[in-house]
Amino acid sequence: MPRNPNGASSIYKGSDGYWHGRVTVGVKDDGKPDRRHVQAATQAAVTKKVRQLERERDSGTVRKTGQRWTAEKWLTHWVETIAAPSVRETTMVGYRAAVYKHLIPGIGAHRLDRLEPEHLEKLYAKMIRSGSAPATAHQTHRTVKTALNVALRRGHLMRNVAQLAKAPRIEEQEIEPFTVEEAQRILTVAAGQRNGVRFALALALGLRKGEALGLKWRRIDLDKGLLRTPRQLQRHRWQHGCDNPHACGARLHKIEPCPKECKRHQLACPPPCPRDCTRHASKCPQRHGGGLKEVDVKSRAGRRAVGIPAPLLEALKQHKKAQEKERETAAQLWEEGDWVFAQPNGRPIDPRADHDAWKALLKEANVRDARLHDARHTAATMLLVLGVPTRAVMEVMGWSQMAMTTRYQHLAPELISGIAEQVAGLLWKAE
Repeated sequence: MPRNPNGASSIYKGSDGYWHGRVTVGVKDDGKPDRRHVQAATQAAVTKKVRQLERERDSGTVRKTGQRWTAEKWLTHWVETIAAPSVRETTMVGYRAAVYKHLIPGIGAHRLDRLEPEHLEKLYAKMIRSGSAPATAHQTHRTVKTALNVALRRGHLMRNVAQLAKAPRIEEQEIEPFTVEEAQRILTVAAGQRNGVRFALALALGLRKGEALGLKWRRIDLDKGLLRTPRQLQRHRWQHGCDNPHACGARLHKIEPCPKECKRHQLACPPPCPRDCTRHASKCPQRHGGGLKEVDVKSRAGRRAVGIPAPLLEALKQHKKAQEKERETAAQLWEEGDWVFAQPNGRPIDPRADHDAWKALLKEANVRDARLHDARHTAATMLLVLGVPTRAVMEVMGWSQMAMTTRYQHLAPELISGIAEQVAGLLWKAE
């Protein structure tokens, strides 16, 4: 029998009684042939395995050699080594919560290449039964899909099972923009408050919280009535710098759940800390990486120049004069940062304090409770009512995709009434 050419697959029966097959699927990193081995009890079974390997080789989907990743090892490697250096700190907070709180405890023991869609679907169902919000399960789904996409591109997987798994259904939160009357009441009260013009920016121009708090005077042209938003202010979480994060925060660990009639927490009471809790890094003597930081806006579309309406421009000029008086009063205590909205000592406004100021403003203006981000929805809706072209609305709001218009723009009562009048004029023209 002639000898098979180099690189050809081979099938033979070994001295151990099993049938063996060897298939060359490529070249290893060191330049040697990558020849895979399979075995089975019968010739037919090993032939089937050999043909499967050959099909994977020819289609370019054969798994790379090397360690067999478990889901836990890959997710940890992905989130800390691949994702951490390339995404924003706020994004990492969500990634780490999904990986360490849900994915690793739920599917971490599975071999990565043996993970099935059903494993993920069972995890999502268990999360919801345990009290997690559907949105949390959906965020976990998006995270694992992103992590497995990287594994797929690197040849560690033949398919991304997260793309096959059914993601939890979440109800889209209905956003109700402020009416013109509500917006006017907010503006009236804000005009008499310190830094009140900050909320006027949200209502009139749709600036995000980080964009407004990150504004600096050098980015506002008070003569031409333009402002630029290339940067934003964000609060980053502190990281432990000590050798034993669990022991470092021991005195702050919550051991028992809150009593039923808890009056300490205004919202939902936080759960007890896990046994291996490593949180409370803000109290670590060697803490690092946290605090208020100025960062780039999220996308290129977010770097925009926006025209300032005349009344708002005048309010900014008056705000600057008031801030100059505060600078004189603070004297050497003033910390120069060029912030448009600052504390009495010149330091930037903390997002938490900004949130509290917004809630107090709504209460004083006798306006329903709403998120600060709803002011941004209101700005988009007003542009829609005014008939501004969609492309121009995208520019003002800093959207990068046309699909964002369907999420942010809601028909205001004024626009709905206008449509009704047009229909009446068309159908009942004779009357």
